[in-house]
Amino acid sequence: MSSKCGVGVELWLDIVPMREDGMTPYELMLSESQERMLMVLKPGCEDAAKAIFDKWELDFAVIGILTDTKRMVLKWHGEVAGDLPIDPLAEASPEYDRPWEPTPKQDRIDPASISGKVSHVDALKTLMASPDLASRRWIWEQYDHLVMGNTIVRPGGDAGVVRVSGTNKGIAATTDCTPRYVMADPVEGGKQAVAEAYRNLVATGAKPLAITDNMNFGNPERPRIMGQFVGACQGIAEACIALDFPVVSGNVSLYNETNGKGILPTPAIGGVGLLPDVNARATIAFKAAGEAILLIGETKGHLGQSIYVRDILGKTDDRSAPPPVDLGLERRNGDFVRNEIRAGNLTAVHDISDGGLFTAVAEMAMAAGIGASLTPDTTLPLHAWAFGEDQARYLVTLPEKDAAAFLERAGKAGIPAARIGTTGGNELTLNGAIPISLAGIKAVHEGWLPAYMAAGAEL
Repeated sequence: MSSKCGVGVELWLDIVPMREDGMTPYELMLSESQERMLMVLKPGCEDAAKAIFDKWELDFAVIGILTDTKRMVLKWHGEVAGDLPIDPLAEASPEYDRPWEPTPKQDRIDPASISGKVSHVDALKTLMASPDLASRRWIWEQYDHLVMGNTIVRPGGDAGVVRVSGTNKGIAATTDCTPRYVMADPVEGGKQAVAEAYRNLVATGAKPLAITDNMNFGNPERPRIMGQFVGACQGIAEACIALDFPVVSGNVSLYNETNGKGILPTPAIGGVGLLPDVNARATIAFKAAGEAILLIGETKGHLGQSIYVRDILGKTDDRSAPPPVDLGLERRNGDFVRNEIRAGNLTAVHDISDGGLFTAVAEMAMAAGIGASLTPDTTLPLHAWAFGEDQARYLVTLPEKDAAAFLERAGKAGIPAARIGTTGGNELTLNGAIPISLAGIKAVHEGWLPAYMAAGAEL
């Protein structure tokens, strides 16, 4: 709490719910009991808040009131048990500022310098069966993902959507992070984690509202690790400000290492957004054969820190730069896509991230059981166009008759957009090359995690 606006607080300790008999005011104030939260309510809203807590059988109590004293006054059975100025607590608290060193910047990869000798068929199958991209169905089928029947968009897409009971409003939620990006460039990696959460919400039609962060790092007493933490915080802050996507909560987990080796820096970002009307939403699945597939955003074939370079080329020690994040483009492209969804102009939407454009198309096709024929950009190497991980991009589909008008709207709005293919059939085809069976891709995509867990159970 802060006294910058002249705010103080008076707390009534004797009515804190679930207190242990015999505890002193001192013990009660310093207790670290878990599963507790504080909120500040607008005056007159106490009964409404209590009704919600009672509905879910949760403890609730009004334990204090804001004042204009700039002091924290603690009362116990009507007697003052503590009276503290807030300034020393809020404005002069000690800072945790360990020595740190920035992560050196890496060079970008020229797409033409990367080998594309592995066929696009074999590359796609390998990536779709990798731990990063394999289906998580084995996990989410084991818990209640229907949430009292209010789940509107189930797991497997960009974000889950749950209806606000009794209304047509929906809450979209997602969690994202790409640790290899953060390892290579903590600032850009922190920005990208927020930007991807933003895109995932936009892809459902939701307006991104806020994030929570889960900052997982190694030993901060090592300047290199502390530098990762500092850089990630800087990147997250830049993205949140640029995207109007504030941090409202979070936690930190440090010293995550084994035998002196830290985990990859993982500032996981959880995002939530609002759909005013759940009927005006989008999902990743193609809806019909014969629809146009369009790409929103620029594709330069960025392969640095990509899954393609790591898993197809086997470069596990990749020292290249991750894809840069243009936050202005993220917001502009996102606003355009969200408006098109709400206008009912799009039949399917999917953001492009890990694995690049071709894996995103495969995910949309598998979700629908409908294939696609794609025409690559011949100014780029095929593997760079198909598997590059450029940011601020979406794939959308719409009826063929509406494609020209959509491209015209995008052009007027300054949004890069291009038609790249057509839905249909039961295979994926790149520029007339060897087709890839959807059934074959789905088998490896759905099969990796169950097989992995079964192998673990046998050990």
